Amino acid sequence: MAPGLNGLDIRLPNEQAVLVRMRGTQDRIADAITAFSGTMLFVYLHAAWFTVWIAFNEGLFGDAAVWDPYPFGLLTMIVSLEAIFLSTFVMVSQNRQAIREKVRADLDFETNVRSEVWSAHIGHALGIDAGQVEQEVQAFLAQNQAKTDGTKADGTKADGTKADGSAQSAPASESID
Repeated sequence: MAPGLNGLDIRLPNEQAVLVRMRGTQDRIADAITAFSGTMLFVYLHAAWFTVWIAFNEGLFGDAAVWDPYPFGLLTMIVSLEAIFLSTFVMVSQNRQAIREKVRADLDFETNVRSEVWSAHIGHALGIDAGQVEQEVQAFLAQNQAKTDGTKADGTKADGTKADGSAQSAPASESID
């Protein structure tokens, strides 16, 4: 691989490149059909098709034009087959979307691991205590989670009850080391 920034050899795969290598002709066809079937044009075409079919088969253009009399058995069969195939194409596209999400998650995880390893090496080179940094990170994460949950850092809600719903028995005393 060609060197990256400042001569560094960066080996992060591009998500789109990974997905393109995994995508075949059948996948492209399934995606195109699914994309088209999810449009209003698809709905309008079907509404027009059903209207014309029913108009012909109700005898609006003469009895000679009727080929599928009421209850429209042929139309029912065609629409049922179309529904079967469309649902299959949708499932194929959903499976492909799940694969895309897994690729993205794997690449995100790889990026996170690389960042953590680099941070640890840089911190070690700078003489930073990794244990102290981890304590600060854990405290920050606990505060962030408390904000998200609507609880205080000690696990109690603003009304004095514990996050699990029980009442707090006595005020928590804080000690500073």
